[in-house]
Amino acid sequence: MLSLDIPKSPSSPQLGRNSHILVVEDEALIREMLVLALEEEGYKVVTATDGRTALNFFQGDNFSTEQFSFDLVILDLMLPQVNGLDLCRLLRYQGNQVPILILSAKATETDRVLGLEVGADDYLTKPFSMRELIARCRALLRRQRLAVSPPPPTLQFKEVILYPQECRVIVRGEEVNLSPKEFRLLELFMSYTRRVWSREQLIDQVWGSDFVGDSKTVDVHIRWLREKLERDPSQPEYIITVRGFGYRFG
Repeated sequence: MLSLDIPKSPSSPQLGRNSHILVVEDEALIREMLVLALEEEGYKVVTATDGRTALNFFQGDNFSTEQFSFDLVILDLMLPQVNGLDLCRLLRYQGNQVPILILSAKATETDRVLGLEVGADDYLTKPFSMRELIARCRALLRRQRLAVSPPPPTLQFKEVILYPQECRVIVRGEEVNLSPKEFRLLELFMSYTRRVWSREQLIDQVWGSDFVGDSKTVDVHIRWLREKLERDPSQPEYIITVRGFGYRFG
């Protein structure tokens, strides 16, 4: 059911440190291989073999909620007692925003869409590559770390003001219209001014890990943003190209 291409050693041990992952899987072989691969990467792993046990971890029934605080859930769909879709639905209904990666043999487009619509953040079908699963876990954990702090009411840099909750941008006193991707790019830039982002990192944060396309789409959106923000797009003062690395804001 899976490709046993387990990384021999953590390529970035710091990414796994202090991250707790809950694996909800009733197939013993897959569960054991997941634990082995994730622990090799430095993650701390807890397992559940059915949906009811997994739900108890979050509701605190017979468990210490302080002891079990998870940064990521890897969730099978076809589970005893409470199935994966219902578990995902319940967690989101209760306001729990822990990242959820569905891992399932259900591979149709309808299954994938349904899983994402009930609240999952990513969906990987069986059989699967362990390397791809680890990469998706890293991406979800990175995104979670960036989203831990709620956005401030406004973000401002020089003459650009962004209102995250209103999806509005004011440039030199006038409101400008941005597409959803342009707005998300600008929000990310303004949340981490002067940080350098590679094209791959921007795609991961704005388009998602399942994006299929050319990384040059980032350059296109950057050009459109510059036309709306900069006095002279050919001499930008906001979105700066860092040659050989990517882009930074300010």
